[in-house]
Amino acid sequence: MVTIDETKVAHTPLDDAQGLGLGVFLCGLGMQFLTHAGLITGQTAGIAVILSYVSGWSFGTVFFIINLPFYLLAYRRLGLEFTIKSLVSVTALSLIVDWLPLGFTIDTLHPALAAVAFGACVGIGLLAMFRHNGSLGGLGVVALLVQDRTGFKAGYVQLLSDAVIFGIAALLFPLSVVGWSVLGAVVLNLIITFNHRRDRYIAT
Repeated sequence: MVTIDETKVAHTPLDDAQGLGLGVFLCGLGMQFLTHAGLITGQTAGIAVILSYVSGWSFGTVFFIINLPFYLLAYRRLGLEFTIKSLVSVTALSLIVDWLPLGFTIDTLHPALAAVAFGACVGIGLLAMFRHNGSLGGLGVVALLVQDRTGFKAGYVQLLSDAVIFGIAALLFPLSVVGWSVLGAVVLNLIITFNHRRDRYIAT
């Protein structure tokens, strides 16, 4: 088996731009599948989705506002670079999720396919962002902090927080919606759990 020592390789600004850009786009695409099927998700995005359904505000607007308090935590614990990249990424996603419906429409989408497509797109998108020292802020920042400080995987942290969010959602939405939504969250978090390994790459 061939091994590569990546500890001496740093990402260039162009590397970061394409990695974060691809990550944001995939996350935005995943959100289209999720919201078209009327599903929900966990993490900060899940809170934003629930509030957007209840309030009538766009997901992008709510998501941007909810993330604001987490930037201070990100700056204090993860540094200026991570915070700036996360701020740019969150802002870009907030715009993309509102713009993508202008470019395509979905006629038929089964909730099961919507859940899996959402989980796959957002899971891969977040991996791309993590590997370029960025995130979509919010509870994802907390999950990364826990993993870096304790070794407890970020995916498991997110699964635990998702359990709380879905428990609340079960009181507000039909159980069928919550059930399919849980499937999407499991796909997303398993992708992160099995693939987010700082000993296999660097994110600088």
